[in-house]
Amino acid sequence: MRSLSFPLLLCFPPFIHTPCPFLTHTPQWEEVSGYDENLNTIRTYQVCNVFEPSQNNWLLTTYIDRRAAQRIYVEIRFTVRDCASIPSVLGSCKETFNLYYLETDRTVSEGIKGVEYWANAPFLKVDTIAADESFSQVDFGGRLMKVNTEVRSFGPLSKGRGFHLAFQDLGACMSLLAVRVFYKKCPSIVQNFAFFPETLTGAESTSLVIARGNCIPNAEEVDVPIKLYCNGDGEWMVPIGSCSCKAGYEPDNGNVCRACPQGTFKSSQGAGLCQQCPLNSRSTIEAATLCGCRNGYYRGDMDKPEDVCTSVPSAPRNVVSVVNQTSVMLEWHSPRDLGHRDDLSYNVLCRRCHSSERRACQPCDDSVAFVPGKRGLKETRVEISKLRAHTSYTFDIQAVNGVSNKSPYPAQQLSINITTNQAAPSAVPIMHQVSSTSRSFSLSWPPPEQPNGIILDYEIRYYDKSQSSVLNSSEIQSETPSVVLEGLRPGTGYVVQVRARTVAGYGAYSKEMLFQTLTDDEYKSELGQQLSLIAGSLVGGVCIVSLVAIAIICTRRRQLKESVYGDKLQQYNTGGEVTLRPDMFSGPAPTVTFPSLSEGHSSPGVKIYIDPFTYEDPNEAVREFAKEIDPSCVKIEEVIGSGEFGEVYKGRLKPVGKKEIPVAIKTLKVGYSERQRRDFLAEASIMGQFDQPNIIRLEGVVTKSRPTMIITEFMENGALDSFLRQNDGQFPVIQLVGMLRGIASGMRYLAEMSYVHRDLAARNILVNSNLVCKVSDFGLSRYLEEDTSDPTYTSSLGGKIPVRWTAPEAIAYRKFTSASDVWSYGIVTWEVMAYGERPYWDMSNQDVINAIEQDFRLPAPMDCPVVLHQLMLDCWQKDRNARPKFPDIVSMLDKMIRNPASLKAGTNNVAPGPSHHPLLDRGAPDLSRVSSVEDWLAALKMTQYRDSFMGSGFTSLPLITQITAEDLQRIGVSLAGHQKKILTSVQSMRHNIDDQSPTESV
Repeated sequence: MRSLSFPLLLCFPPFIHTPCPFLTHTPQWEEVSGYDENLNTIRTYQVCNVFEPSQNNWLLTTYIDRRAAQRIYVEIRFTVRDCASIPSVLGSCKETFNLYYLETDRTVSEGIKGVEYWANAPFLKVDTIAADESFSQVDFGGRLMKVNTEVRSFGPLSKGRGFHLAFQDLGACMSLLAVRVFYKKCPSIVQNFAFFPETLTGAESTSLVIARGNCIPNAEEVDVPIKLYCNGDGEWMVPIGSCSCKAGYEPDNGNVCRACPQGTFKSSQGAGLCQQCPLNSRSTIEAATLCGCRNGYYRGDMDKPEDVCTSVPSAPRNVVSVVNQTSVMLEWHSPRDLGHRDDLSYNVLCRRCHSSERRACQPCDDSVAFVPGKRGLKETRVEISKLRAHTSYTFDIQAVNGVSNKSPYPAQQLSINITTNQAAPSAVPIMHQVSSTSRSFSLSWPPPEQPNGIILDYEIRYYDKSQSSVLNSSEIQSETPSVVLEGLRPGTGYVVQVRARTVAGYGAYSKEMLFQTLTDDEYKSELGQQLSLIAGSLVGGVCIVSLVAIAIICTRRRQLKESVYGDKLQQYNTGGEVTLRPDMFSGPAPTVTFPSLSEGHSSPGVKIYIDPFTYEDPNEAVREFAKEIDPSCVKIEEVIGSGEFGEVYKGRLKPVGKKEIPVAIKTLKVGYSERQRRDFLAEASIMGQFDQPNIIRLEGVVTKSRPTMIITEFMENGALDSFLRQNDGQFPVIQLVGMLRGIASGMRYLAEMSYVHRDLAARNILVNSNLVCKVSDFGLSRYLEEDTSDPTYTSSLGGKIPVRWTAPEAIAYRKFTSASDVWSYGIVTWEVMAYGERPYWDMSNQDVINAIEQDFRLPAPMDCPVVLHQLMLDCWQKDRNARPKFPDIVSMLDKMIRNPASLKAGTNNVAPGPSHHPLLDRGAPDLSRVSSVEDWLAALKMTQYRDSFMGSGFTSLPLITQITAEDLQRIGVSLAGHQKKILTSVQSMRHNIDDQSPTESV
C-alpha cells in the first residue's frame, strides 16, 4: 500500500499574500503576480532574459530538514514560453532549466550570490527539466499559461540533516508556480497478528527495507523472524513469519487476540476459537487454557484438554471360582459403571492366609503364576497356579481405568476366599553329578520347592542320548534324593530326568539334563591321580604337623607385642624367603605379549624436572613447556567426567596438516581466580616436560581464548581402579604384572628426572585400548589447599594427603621423596592384584596410620603370587632407605615376565573363615543380608550371570549351596577367577548352614 506523501516545502501557494520560502536569487529572477490555468491569481518566480546571451540565473530555496529520509521527491509546477513565439530572439533562448540540491547541516547565509558562488558551490545536479507544453498566446488580462508538472527524485542523502534546492535558468522565459518536496514511507500496520511500525523507504527506488514486527498483545510467535519488506513506492510486501493468539485467547478480526470468556477455554496457541468446557468440567476465569474437572471427575495422564472428565469404575461383579488342586480359575462380570471411559482393566491381588486366623494374611510370594497376568488384564478371567496345597487364599479383583491413580479413594474391588486341595509335588529344579566312572555316575538333587506333602520316593528316568529316546528309557526308584546309575557304557552321554511322588501322585519331571561317563583311559588316569593324592596327603600331613609346632612357638613369642590390630592385618615379616619349583605348577603359563622389557629406560644425561612455581611469571613456564593450540583445531564431543577445576571432555584434535586424533580435554570453570588459573596450567607445565610411553602425553593448551583447556591423549579404558573392578578376574596374572611393569617404568623415568609424584594410586593411572598403563594427574595444587570434602585425602596434618597410599614419613613429616612414591607403588600393586579393591577397606584414616606405625601391612589378595606380595612388603619397609628403587622394581618385574613359572607358585588360595575379622573377610561377600539369588550375585558383583543361573534352575539359595564346578561350566561361568569366587562363597554359605541348629536349618 502506498504511503501518504508529507510535503517538506510548498512554494507559491494559491494565496497571493503568502511569502515564498526562497532564500536568495540572482537579480534576473523576480517575484511577480500571475494567473494559473484556471485564471486564479497566483504569485510566481519568473525569469525571461532571452534577448541577452550567456544567461546563468539561480534561485535557492530555504533550508529543508529531510527527517531521516534517504530519497527525496520534488514535484515542480511551471510554465515555459515558446521561443518561436518571441520575435527577434537570439539563439540564446531556451525552453529548459536545471534542478540542483546541496546537502548540508546548516542554512546557507542569505544575500545575493555572485556568479562565482554559483559556479563553485558543491551543488549536485538532479536533472534538466523540459516542458511538455509551452505557451505563446496573450490576452488582455495577461498571458494565458499552460502549466507543466514534473516529478524528480534524488538520493541517497546521508551527509547532513537537510538540504537546499536550487533552480538554474540558462536563458528561458519561464515561471515557477509551485514546488512540493516529499518523501515516501510504508505506514504502520498490523498483519499476521504482528505490529509493524512506520518505515521510511530506502535510498533507491528499487530498495527493500526490512521492518521487524512484534506480536500484538496476547499473541506469540509461530515462525521467526517476523518481518515485512517496505519497497520504494511505500508499499508492504513479502511477509515472513507470523504470530498467533496464545492459549486462552482467540483471534478477532485478525488484529486482536480476545480472552476466552468464562465457561470456555482454548488449550493451545493458534488460530482456533474458544470452545465450551467439556462434560463434567468448568472454567470460572477468563482466558482459561483448561477447564477444571468437577469433584469426583478426573482426566487421565494421556487425556487431552478437550476430552470429557471421567470417573473411576465401580467394582467387578459376580466372581466365580473353580479350584483344581493347587490351581484356581477366577471369572467375573464387568462393573456396572465404567466411569465414561473405555480403558478398563483389572488387577488381581493375592494374599495367603493362615487357616487358624483368617485375618492374618500376607502377600503371595513371586512363585505364584498368573495367566495371562495379574495386572492390566483386559479379559474377565485369570488362571492362578503354583499355590500351596491345603492353604487359604484371598483374591482381590480390582477394576481400574486411566484415572484410578487420580482418585483419593482406593480402586473398587471384589474379594473372594478359596482353599486349595491336595496336589502333586512340583518339579525337581536341578540335578548334580557327584562322581563319574567309566560304567556309572552318581547324581543328587534337592527336593522340589513345593513338595505339597511328604515325599514318598523319586523316579529316575534315563536313556542313551545317541541311541535311544524317552520312549524306551529306563526307570528306577530311589527313596532318597540321590542315585547311582550303573551298567552304563564308557564315554557315553545320558539324558536323565527325575520326579517326586507324594500321596497325591507323581509330580512333573525335571528338565532333561545330560551327564557323561568317563572313557576307560580317563578313568584309569583319574584313579592314578587319586592314589597320588592320597600319598601326597600323608606326606603333607607330616609337614602340617611340623609347621603347626613352629607356628605355636612363634605365636607365643609375639603375644606380648600384638595390639588391637592383630586380627585385622597380617604381621609384617622381612626375613621370609620362598623357594619356587617348576613342579608346583598345575599347567602351562598363559602366553602374554609385552613390549620390549628394556622399553622406557632412560639414557645417561637425562634432563632434570623444573618446578613451574619457581618461575616469577607462571605463564612463562606454560609457554616454555606446553604448545599453544588453535581452538579451531579442537572439537569437544561429550562430557566424560569432572576435575578439580572444571569439566573433562572427550574430543577430537585436528592439527594443521596432521591426522585427527581423539583427545581428553580438561577445562577451567567459569569464574576462576588468577590463582586457580595458575594452578590449573601448572599441571600442563609439568606434563609438558615428560616424554615417556608410560606417562600421559600432553598435546597442548588453549590459553588465548575461553575456555582455558589442557589437551592430553585420550585413554579409552579410563582409570585403572574402575577398569579392574569392571573386569574382575578376567586377566591372567602375567597380564597384571605387565601392567605393573608399565607403571614402574613410568615412575622410574620420573625418579630419574627428580620428580616426586606424591599421589601415585590406581585412580591416577590411565589405561588405553591396548591395556598400556600411563601415570597421570600431576596437579600439585591440591596439596596447597587446606579444606576438602574428599575422604581419600586428609588435612588434619597440614595440607591434604592420601593417607592410604602415603608413606609414614610423608604423613608425619611431609617428607615426600621417590622412596615415598615407592611405598605408594606397593599400594598400587595391591590394588591391581585385588582388582581395584579399596586399600584397607573401610578402616578410617587414623586407624590406617596407627596400624602402619605398629608394623602391620596389607595381606596378599586372593590368588596373588608370593613373589608379588613380597615385592609389596619390600615397598612398605619402614626405613625408606631399605625400600627398592624403581629401576630395581622394573628389573624384578622383568624377571617375573621372563619366568612365568614364578607367578604360579605359592599363591594365596585360602578363603577367610567366618570367624575372622571383617577386614580379612573382604575376599567373600557379606551374606548376612542376602535373601535371594539376585542379592547373592549382586554381593559377588556378578549380576551378569543372573539369567544363566535362573535359566539353569538355580533359583534359590538352598540350590546354590549344592552347586559344583561342573555346574558352573555348564551354565556358562568359564572364567577361572569367577568360578573360584563363586565356589568360595558357596563353601562359606555351607559352613553357615552347618553351624546352625537343626531347627534353624529346617
